[in-house]
Amino acid sequence: MLTFLAQESFSHYGPIAVLVMMAIIFAVANLVLTHILGPQKQGDIKGLTYESGMNPIGTTRRRFNVRFYIVAMSFLVIDVEIVFLYPWATVFPSLSDTSGMPLIFLARMLFFVLTTVIAFAYAWRKGVFRYD
Repeated sequence: MLTFLAQESFSHYGPIAVLVMMAIIFAVANLVLTHILGPQKQGDIKGLTYESGMNPIGTTRRRFNVRFYIVAMSFLVIDVEIVFLYPWATVFPSLSDTSGMPLIFLARMLFFVLTTVIAFAYAWRKGVFRYD
């Protein structure tokens, strides 16, 4: 009886295990094949940093304004918000009107979106997105 329950509970993880193994095999195969099939030639010019077809001027250890990173983080926040909105949008239409759940789901998502809009407005007001 106990072995049957153990088999029953772990059988749902089979597809996940297959996907993880496929990802590991794919990553290892890419690394090995790149090392085997890739160019082996080394040199000063080959080792230079590529800058859109232009010869590099100065050092590559130049400091950037923190605003570049803040804009990148804002973009990531919006992407994560979309990741959370997609499952909500697929479940919301199928909720029963008589259960009262649609109103709760809508209020939670509006709060989530509103906090993001307030954070964006705050950053805009502080001048984060200006490149002077």
